[in-house]
Formats: sequence, structure tokens, C-alpha cells
Amino acid sequence: QVQLVESGGGLVQPGESLTLSCAGSGESNLDGYAVGWFRQAPGKEREGLSCLSSTDTITYNANSVKGRFTMSRGNDRNTVYLQMNSLKPEDTAVYYCAASEFISRDSVEYFYWGHGTQVTVSS
Repeated sequence: QVQLVESGGGLVQPGESLTLSCAGSGESNLDGYAVGWFRQAPGKEREGLSCLSSTDTITYNANSVKGRFTMSRGNDRNTVYLQMNSLKPEDTAVYYCAASEFISRDSVEYFYWGHGTQVTVSS
């Protein structure tokens, strides 16, 4: 069982940046896992944003965030980041990280999930 904890959410104004973090907690460690970032806005389906393979050699970014969001893994191999630039009000959602053995754009392929962190973009 892998336990994930997201952090870094908050309230920002349009055009600002925010960096989310996802780390394995306790005895969990994200090293060796593919990680994905997803979000869900009220009344909308969960949306896949970005994913990174276990070896960090394969990445994917959804068209809605391409050029604005960047995913990376820290040197500790246990922390994965989502750098979000040029934020828009439509980016407002609860953001989740998830881990799996293999990289996938489909949320159903991810077995381990964090509890989410709220991102609100508003003036």
C-alpha cells in the first residue's frame, strides 16, 4: 500500500503560479512508480493533466495544460511536483496525485491516490 500526500494548493490570482507536491508518506516511497496528476472541478469529471513514468523518461501533458504545467520528480525520488504557470480561473479544482506501476493517461490504471489539494484561481 502506497500512501500519497499532496501539498501546495491555495488561492492565487489569474496569471500567477503555484507548485504542487506529492510525496509518499510513512514507509511509502514513490521511487519506482509512475505518477500522474489529475484534477476534478465541481460538477465535472476527473481530468488527467500530466503523468511521468517510473524512470522519468516518458511524460504526457494534456492539451488543456500543455505549455503551462510541468511535472518533475525531485532528487529524493519520493517527491513529484506539478509546476503550474499562467493559472486561469478554469484551473480551479481539487488536484490529486496518483501512483501506479506503469504510466497511463487513464485514471483507472492508478491504484494509489492522495486525498487531494484545493487550487482556487480567482481575482
